Amino acid sequence: MEHNALLFIVGVIALALGFLIAKMLERNNASQIIKRAKKSAQGILKEAKSEGESIKKDKILQAKEKFIELKAEHEKVILGRDKKMNEAEKRTRDKESQVSGELSRNKKLNQSLEDRIKDYDKRLEYVDKKKAEAEKMHQSTVQQLEVISGLSAEEAKSQLVTTLKDQAKADAMKHVQTSIEEAKMTAEQEAKKIIINTIQRIGTEEAVENCVSVFNLESDDVKGRIIGREGRNIRAIEAATGVEIIVDDTPEAIILSCFDSVRREVARLSLHKLVTDGRIHPARIEEVVQKTTRQIEQEIVEVGKRTVIDLGIHGLHPELIKAVGRMKYRSSYGQNLLQHSREVAKLCSVMAAELGVNAKLARRAGLLHDIGKVPDTDTETETPHAILGMQWAEKYGEKPDVCNAIGAHHDEIEMTSLLSPIVQVCDAISGARPGARRQVLDSYIQRLKDLEEIAFGFQGVKKAYAIQAGRELRVIVESEKVNDDKASSLSFEISQKIQTDMTYPGQVKVTVIRETRAVNIAK
Repeated sequence: MEHNALLFIVGVIALALGFLIAKMLERNNASQIIKRAKKSAQGILKEAKSEGESIKKDKILQAKEKFIELKAEHEKVILGRDKKMNEAEKRTRDKESQVSGELSRNKKLNQSLEDRIKDYDKRLEYVDKKKAEAEKMHQSTVQQLEVISGLSAEEAKSQLVTTLKDQAKADAMKHVQTSIEEAKMTAEQEAKKIIINTIQRIGTEEAVENCVSVFNLESDDVKGRIIGREGRNIRAIEAATGVEIIVDDTPEAIILSCFDSVRREVARLSLHKLVTDGRIHPARIEEVVQKTTRQIEQEIVEVGKRTVIDLGIHGLHPELIKAVGRMKYRSSYGQNLLQHSREVAKLCSVMAAELGVNAKLARRAGLLHDIGKVPDTDTETETPHAILGMQWAEKYGEKPDVCNAIGAHHDEIEMTSLLSPIVQVCDAISGARPGARRQVLDSYIQRLKDLEEIAFGFQGVKKAYAIQAGRELRVIVESEKVNDDKASSLSFEISQKIQTDMTYPGQVKVTVIRETRAVNIAK
């Protein structure tokens, strides 16, 4: 037991000594580390101080250089300002010298002006004296003349003025009469020259439209397929297109008959598609006709665009372009309406250029003058085509001169611009040239006779003339039997009679003329 206790005590003592020794060694190491850290810190401080000194010296040098640079710039600015001030002072001195020179010159001018004014005053005094002397002499002369002639000055003056007025009126009337006669002769000659020159410069084509089209077939076997069982195919085609189809003994051909060329064209193209495809039955016929109708509508727009581009017309409303395209499928007395309108546009352009009028505006009015003949709806057909065309032009933003030219080319309204007579004349030239329009002569003459006979059927009518290709009926009545009120009612009654008894294209204007003459003979 004692031995174990001794060992324990020795162990404790040894442990305490080891701990003390370890602590001593640790303290010794710490002191060494601290010494090394202090040495390192001192080295870092020395380096920092040396670097700070070098940075300080660099900054001082940079500041000195910046100061020198700023000082040089400042001196340069000061020198520039001094230079400008010296220049301004120099200009000021120059201005002062110039002003002093001008002042001296002005003094001299003022002096010369004063001298001249004095001279003028003296001259005016002299002139006034002479004027007074002349007035005294004039009064004495007038008094002597009054005594000699026995007339006062006012009476003599009035007689002289009256004589001069009468002589001036006579000379003026002679001059005016001569000028009017010369103007009439010159105007008629110039008008003929312009019209002949215009007609010669425009190349025209004779385009006569028919009311029937011939559809050629490869063989007569196709006729049976077009007719269909019990004629159902041909009835379906006629119902869908509104065209009468005539199948006769003509070899390898059928005839399409319709007054509307658009319907005939739709029927012709539809038949061509049906025959090419080979499927011909009512459902297929309706489908093909609808597609062809849309195709024709697109073609109408393209025709209108090509026409306005060819004529150099710009800014035309799309609806008016469609109307121009529809004119390709309309005719007037056998004359294709689009060809007629193109021809009128060219004639108007040339004639306007000769007269010094706006040629582009005249060409525009010439192209659009007959757009009222291609109405969209049946209700619009009741309005005269010239008035309808004018309303369309106003609706789609055309200029007033163009609208008036369209509405007045058949004298429905009053002409207000120089374009209107140009369009009217060119329309007559295009429609009246040989070969332009085709009519059956016998029926045409008979229609004119019928118009005149209707007028002769009314009491008081002395003469009746159908003019302008039957578009106007002029009735001359006896003034003793028909008064002014009766003439107005007679015009209305004749127009109603024509409307109920006759069939005619377009419209007929009825003009009743009542004239009263008073004749006496001087012997």
